[in-house]
Amino acid sequence: QVQLVESGGGLVQAGGSLRLSCAASGRTFSTYAMGWFRQAPGKEREFVAAISQSGGTTYYEDSVKGRFTISRDNAKNTVYLQMNSLKPEDTAVYYCAARKGLIKTTPSEFYYWGQGTQVTVSS
Repeated sequence: QVQLVESGGGLVQAGGSLRLSCAASGRTFSTYAMGWFRQAPGKEREFVAAISQSGGTTYYEDSVKGRFTISRDNAKNTVYLQMNSLKPEDTAVYYCAARKGLIKTTPSEFYYWGQGTQVTVSS
């Protein structure tokens, strides 16, 4: 089992940047594919980005492609989401998630979740 704790959220103006971190516990972190998801009020949780166990493969939702970058440091048991050129529509609670095995992009495929961190982008 893995425990996940997100940090780095906050209030930022449109066009600004934030870097989210997800700290994971466990001795087998490198065996988990990781993902970032977000949920805005009144909306379903949606995929943002995912990364394979070694970090060699990444996927992004179309609306964040070119603006967000997911990365991981297995030595530090940490996954990051660098968010640049933020827009008001990026406002949501961002969740870090983990799954044992291959990279996936749907929430139902991830078994471990953090508590989330709020990202608010003002116009």
